[in-house]
Amino acid sequence: MNTSEFITKSSSKKIEKATFTWQTPSNIALIKYWGKSNPQIPKNASISFTLNNCHTTTTIDFLKKEKSSEVAFNLFFEGKKKEDFKPKIQEFFNRIQEYCPYIFEYEMTINSENSFPHSSGIASSASGLSAISMCLMSLEKEINPSLSKEFINRKASFISRLGSGSASRSIEGPLVVWGEHSDIEGSSNLFGIKYPYKVHSNFDNYKDSILLVDKGEKQVSSTIGHNLMIDHAYAENRFKQANNNLSKMSKILQNGDLKAFVSLVESEALALHAMMLTSIPYFILMKPNTLEIINAISQYREETNSNLCFTLDAGANVHLLYPANEEKSINSFIKIKLSPFCQKNEYIYDCVGLGAKQI
Repeated sequence: MNTSEFITKSSSKKIEKATFTWQTPSNIALIKYWGKSNPQIPKNASISFTLNNCHTTTTIDFLKKEKSSEVAFNLFFEGKKKEDFKPKIQEFFNRIQEYCPYIFEYEMTINSENSFPHSSGIASSASGLSAISMCLMSLEKEINPSLSKEFINRKASFISRLGSGSASRSIEGPLVVWGEHSDIEGSSNLFGIKYPYKVHSNFDNYKDSILLVDKGEKQVSSTIGHNLMIDHAYAENRFKQANNNLSKMSKILQNGDLKAFVSLVESEALALHAMMLTSIPYFILMKPNTLEIINAISQYREETNSNLCFTLDAGANVHLLYPANEEKSINSFIKIKLSPFCQKNEYIYDCVGLGAKQI
């Protein structure tokens, strides 16, 4: 692995103060990554859709100070100081200090807010850490104006990964691959890349509705979940399966086979949960209403020949993926049949979107 390109080059240009605001999306993996080695290197490659409506908006005010051995920052979430969020961000800064040494030269005030409800069960580390990374890269661009947009995006994905693996897939979009894979040109374990091949029009403006089955905190943290793969009896076969499935998914995205897409996406979701069910200790992350929704989707497909499918993160909430031409009928199905299985009947309409954007 060659990480030297991401070490900031010295510059005589001094920036006394600056403010940057970035909006970056969450994402939902079609082929899941579950299992990693240090430093945040995936055991298998993954591919995800970035989302349009579920995003984090972050503003960082940078004020020059005397250089010290500590990173100085204050953190506010939705207008309130959040001391309990600081340890995770501090750990992130510790991991990237070699690549972004200028963070020791500024006092930072970080203000973030999510477009989706707090504690909705939607993973926010991907959107949150990628937004911070893009603000840092905006400062780095001011310090070194010669940096290209391509390099900025690549380094932002690289440092995001050191905070949260899935954050590496929230810089660009709408389809991002993270993890080295022989079938994906330019893919890397160090950063995510835009899917490099032409995608069939069947996937244009694809939809993702998120059913909020359980809005509580995650039963198991991602770090603990990934660590459970270290001695997992089925780990190596799972890593091979995921990489093989990414090869299949790449072909599907190019040829537009929606039935094959449905089958593979759902299989991947259930494989992720199978790993948790068979780990030691085991975790049952689905709730009874998760299963009710899955069964209702299967029945709906049989009755309508729909291309609706589900996928899951490491939790109970259900993402519904479907083509744009089925939006009206599926929205009615969600409202009438599926929303009663959600907490307070809550769900979020979303669609596949692009990557980070400066505001």
